[in-house]
Amino acid sequence: MSFDSTVEFIKDSFGRPNFIPLHIPNFWGNEKKYLADTIETTFVSSVGAYVNKFEEHIAEYTQTAKCAAVVNGTAALQVGLRVVGVQAHDEVLTQALTFVATTNAIAYNFAKPVFVDVDLDTMGMSPKALANFLNEFGERRGTDCYNKKTGKRIAACVPMHTFGFMCRIDEIVAICNDWNIPVVEDAAEALGSSYKGKPAGSFGEVGAFSFNGNKIMTAGGGGAIVSLNPDFADKAKYLTNTAKVPHKWEYVHDELGYNLRMPNVNAALACAQFEQLENLRQSKKELYEAYQGFFAGTDIKLREMPENSDWNYWLICVELKDRTERDAFLEATNSNGVMTRPIWQLMYRLPMYADCQKDAQTNAEYLEERIVNIPSSARK
Repeated sequence: MSFDSTVEFIKDSFGRPNFIPLHIPNFWGNEKKYLADTIETTFVSSVGAYVNKFEEHIAEYTQTAKCAAVVNGTAALQVGLRVVGVQAHDEVLTQALTFVATTNAIAYNFAKPVFVDVDLDTMGMSPKALANFLNEFGERRGTDCYNKKTGKRIAACVPMHTFGFMCRIDEIVAICNDWNIPVVEDAAEALGSSYKGKPAGSFGEVGAFSFNGNKIMTAGGGGAIVSLNPDFADKAKYLTNTAKVPHKWEYVHDELGYNLRMPNVNAALACAQFEQLENLRQSKKELYEAYQGFFAGTDIKLREMPENSDWNYWLICVELKDRTERDAFLEATNSNGVMTRPIWQLMYRLPMYADCQKDAQTNAEYLEERIVNIPSSARK
């Protein structure tokens, strides 16, 4: 099968360079100015005005009480899980259709992921699958929820907003509230997305973001923990600052902490990127609309924004009819200078999570065989 016209359209859309990456950062604003300022002031590490400013920006933008800026999105999830009470030998409900950082963050807390299926339209955790799992395996013991099959406490739930598409997060939170399970919202890919008028990251007890170089805006690395509960955000900041007790000169650390605070130099880059966020989002929306026009005349299905959502257009994806066509599309594009990537291999296929409990995973396996990301960078 030939995908020549698709390759040519994508090349035309990006000015026909020799190679078109999947997603690159764009530095259209004050990035160099703010970075130079950090060097001139010598505040390049984890203390500085830009870190404070960036935390204020993200808290306000996500309509949460406070934000703690950290070194990456994985750290945001790891610490967020600890803040809501996840401990060693606990279980955490999540989705198998996700980037490995979601499950790694659970494992870093010495807890174990349990996989429930996703919805076909959002590609994020399915409230129906979650409810079915808990009705079959959940057991209330006092104020906690336990897994009847394993005997382990279910200490949290981590739904993920796939490619910036919002899952039915309000229904997930309602189900988890009924079972007294805290929600840590993996919004790593979803800054700028919203559901029913509420921003990504503002639904659960804690929200986690990533500002890796491939995200809609970047700090080079970087992540953020947000919460409607200021005590949770304060706890996250304290833990990521080596659990150091404030004192004029003494070094007092009263529990196991982490050295995970975002450096000021990264926050400077993030502040400049934040100023361009809506410009980046608008450019990506225009690219998506161009793809809509093109794919309307082909047999390839462009994935659409789910209902009740406002999308950040982070990674645009198409759906092929089966794995054979998916693989042919990947070969045709990547062999001709157009970078495309399949959706992630399901987490329970990885050796470190092969023994984790899961449901039927019907939708996740369907999507795994068909979804491909196509070049999605903003264009000036």
